[in-house]
Amino acid sequence: MTVSTLTPATAQTRTASRAVEVPWLLGATLFASLCIVVGLIWDISWHRSVGRDTFWTYPHVLEQIAAIVTGLGCGFVVLRTTFAGSAADRESSVGYWHYFRGPLGAWICIWGTIAMIASAPFDDWWHSAYGLDVKIISPPHMVLASGMIAIQIGALVLAAAAHNRAVGDDARKYDWAFTLGGGILIEMLATIITEDASRPNQMHRPAFYIATAIALTVAMAAISRAGRGRWPAARAALVAMAIQVVMAWLLPLFPATPMLAPIYNPITHMVPPAFPLLLVFPAMTIDWLVRGIKGRSIMARAIPVGVGTVLTFLVTHWFWADLLLNTQLRYSPIFALTQWDYNTVVGPWIFEFWGVPKTAAGALDGAAMAAGIAQAMVYATISGMLGMWLGRGLSRVRR
Repeated sequence: MTVSTLTPATAQTRTASRAVEVPWLLGATLFASLCIVVGLIWDISWHRSVGRDTFWTYPHVLEQIAAIVTGLGCGFVVLRTTFAGSAADRESSVGYWHYFRGPLGAWICIWGTIAMIASAPFDDWWHSAYGLDVKIISPPHMVLASGMIAIQIGALVLAAAAHNRAVGDDARKYDWAFTLGGGILIEMLATIITEDASRPNQMHRPAFYIATAIALTVAMAAISRAGRGRWPAARAALVAMAIQVVMAWLLPLFPATPMLAPIYNPITHMVPPAFPLLLVFPAMTIDWLVRGIKGRSIMARAIPVGVGTVLTFLVTHWFWADLLLNTQLRYSPIFALTQWDYNTVVGPWIFEFWGVPKTAAGALDGAAMAAGIAQAMVYATISGMLGMWLGRGLSRVRR
């Protein structure tokens, strides 16, 4: 008998029988997932403020401890389910190597832990061979990022499984756990594309909309499709924005001294991340389209989702960037537009738009901009289709 055929009373009994096992694991993985994205934002700020003085910096340690805690917790649950689990526990778990059994999310988290730990010596060697300070996009960083994202997806799958099994009052509790997991994942993806899509200076160029279309639409569409409450993607987007704004306002409170030449901008405190993107607005568009268009296939819904998401990003962020760069708001510490890396030569360019397509006369090249936006819509359509397909799978997870 499959889990999907259980009566609500039986499902509630089975959920209660796992109350000692899954909730603590879910809480631990969500907390570790949050620590990982906080550590990543902190790590980027450390590179921008201090430089890479050693592998054993505080953000690196936080990330690796979070990975180890996740791996140990999920490994314990797998061993307990395999050797001491009840028949119901084993039936509602996923097998691996024809013998070991555990929740699907736990297996994903274990893989992520292995990838994160394996990236550490790789990253240390890379910096020794090619330089102490590099960009976010590098082979060891991508191994690390894949492990981080795997842990966050694993935590989201654990939340989705508990969410889908829950009945009664438990459903609301697990709905918020799912929202938290989704928000952490969105913030992780937004942090990875920081170099292409974070500052208002980038919001008048096609690359900004292409990057957000590829990286963020898939996550928001998946969360919207899988969520059971109201406005799931919008709520998750608010969580993502809250994480970044807290880090943006908190980090400058701590002192920092650059330790890697050249030092062109002698800072005294940690450099914060950019003020968060206004993700709640495209997320609301995705919720409205994904959940509002009934009776159509995922492919049919993907086109309006892709077009609507990019248009919402365009309308909100184009004018938002104008407001931040061309008014007195640019000097406000709330938005941190005047705080730059220690190795940056600060000048008037910090209040200018970068990479804007222009004609020979210096005006905005409307044709090139339109072509870039159209390209972003194509990517967002594909990303939205993939996200809705993944979200449908998340909505069916029970194990």
